[in-house]
Amino acid sequence: MDETLTHRGRLAAATYEALERLQASGIKVIPVTAAPSGWCDQMARMWPVDGVIGENGGLFFRRGTDSHKLVRDYWHDGDQATLAHQKRKQLIEFVLDRLPWARLAEDQDFRQTSVAFELPGEDAHRQALGDALSAAGAEHTFNNLWALGWFGAYDKLTMARRVLHRIYGLGTEQMLDKVFYSGDSLNDGPMFNFFRHTLGVSTIQECLHQLPKAPAWISTGPGGAGFVEAAEAILACQR
Repeated sequence: MDETLTHRGRLAAATYEALERLQASGIKVIPVTAAPSGWCDQMARMWPVDGVIGENGGLFFRRGTDSHKLVRDYWHDGDQATLAHQKRKQLIEFVLDRLPWARLAEDQDFRQTSVAFELPGEDAHRQALGDALSAAGAEHTFNNLWALGWFGAYDKLTMARRVLHRIYGLGTEQMLDKVFYSGDSLNDGPMFNFFRHTLGVSTIQECLHQLPKAPAWISTGPGGAGFVEAAEAILACQR
């Protein structure tokens, strides 16, 4: 979502309309984001999308038969969810004690499966934050807004594959043939590496050298403008 559908933090009307046109054409539309569950709840309820994978793969929210209620699926459930919650609290204490300059992201109170820290501006601080998350035993990644930490063997890709298989009945070959993915940052790397039909909006060029595999296409425009380019191409193929 952030800087793939938005640009400089704003969602343009043309981008929202592109989501609506894709969904109206029969294409399933699922944002896959590191954004917190609070934001995902709103998107899943009100946006023209079929569901939202959030917190870098920790959850999947979608509307149920009652359009005012959501079905919420989490990577962890039961005792695993309780343990992961306890470990996230300990992770926050560990990092803040080790790195007094680190700051929790402003949206942390809206998160259920991950811990987000403000992204440091200095490379040395970014490295130190990544090292601290690793030392605490957490998985971690960086995007253009946050340093994210979580507990569990998942990321955007593993949750996306679970959702595509369990909810939509797709096998691996069908995923490669039928799924298109667009992204803008390093934490989209696993998705670019797996899916065949991928697009990086133009700002992806800033981190291309760090990706294990480049997206198949790169848009001309940044953020939502780049996504609209892709939507137009897909809709033109349908016509």
